[in-house]
Amino acid sequence: MDAHDRGAHSAASSALGYLYQVRYALLEALRRLSRGQDFSVSIETLDDVVFEEAGEAPELLQTKHHLSKAADLTDSSPDLWKTIRIWCEANRAGNVPGGALFFLVTTAHSADGHAAHYLRPGTSRNPESAMQRLNSIAESSTSQTNAPAYQAYRSLNLEKRKKLLESIFVVDAAPNIQDLDAEINEMVYFAVETRFLEPFLQRLEGWWYRRAITHLLKTSATPILSEELNAETASLREQFKQESLPIDDDIMSASVDASGYQDRLFVHQLRLIEIGNARIFHAIRNFFRAFEQRSRWIREDLVFVGELERYEEKLIEEWDILFQQMRDELGESAIEDAKKEAAKTLYKWVETATHPQIRPGVTEPSISRGTYQLLSDSQRVGWHLEFKDRLHELLETRGAVL
Repeated sequence: MDAHDRGAHSAASSALGYLYQVRYALLEALRRLSRGQDFSVSIETLDDVVFEEAGEAPELLQTKHHLSKAADLTDSSPDLWKTIRIWCEANRAGNVPGGALFFLVTTAHSADGHAAHYLRPGTSRNPESAMQRLNSIAESSTSQTNAPAYQAYRSLNLEKRKKLLESIFVVDAAPNIQDLDAEINEMVYFAVETRFLEPFLQRLEGWWYRRAITHLLKTSATPILSEELNAETASLREQFKQESLPIDDDIMSASVDASGYQDRLFVHQLRLIEIGNARIFHAIRNFFRAFEQRSRWIREDLVFVGELERYEEKLIEEWDILFQQMRDELGESAIEDAKKEAAKTLYKWVETATHPQIRPGVTEPSISRGTYQLLSDSQRVGWHLEFKDRLHELLETRGAVL
């Protein structure tokens, strides 16, 4: 492996390490939520991940992720000693509240009879035996990699070492970043129908990552509250019921470049009746939102066969009632200005009225408004009384120029 390959491998390993701690934090948060606990989660504050409950000492988690199967966690493992060093220095500096518990979460296995093995939860736990082995290694080992950690450990007197090790728990053989899928799946398995589980989790994890980024960017490091996670899971659960469909924040909040839509027929329909640029931009944004959201529903198999088509027919029927009223009111001898004014009134109805939604629980207005733009783009609806003839002339002129 050349230097470039080693650098790429190291960068990938580091990136996965950060992603792992965020995903593991989600898994652990879901576990606590399932037990009805109220808590807050912090990332990259006192430790990789910190859980706190009101009136309880914090729990500090160090996560160690390995790309491939890691060697056993022995008495001289750098993962173990780097973690011990962090906790020793934090204790010496007084940065950790009294009574805090420390967890080393690692994809490695703790070797039988070694210190990490004695620090696991369960019947084999024996902090005294762990301290004896760590004392011996810290005094006798010549490892330069671990030297700073040995020094930090030796700086604590025996009583402080004993107290620290009694607070340390090694959670070994933890699932790697891919295997976390199964663990997270299990925690939300009954939240939605099985066929909706994958899109449900994609949205939940997307929200969690966005929330973690916000948390990391804020200088005050505002923690993520259990109430937030509970509210998001409840909201998503509602969106995957039979009477609803998910509305995705990334689509609704996306920036739209209007320049790429200027030659679309739905835009030309608006220009025919002299709609202003600001309102045309709103139409473009609604077109984008409806198109992208509907496409995602189809890709994720969230809509029934023919459901979108039936919905479009319902919107067309609503439009046609008003369009025919406009035709009757204008009569055969209406002048162009009158036709445009009537068309503007009809289009204002598209912008402001409450339209039928694809399902009762889908209340996002840009879906219906954007679907009208999609229908306008395919000339199935229009605003000007003579929209088909006018668009036909436009297309013929464009073809002649080309």
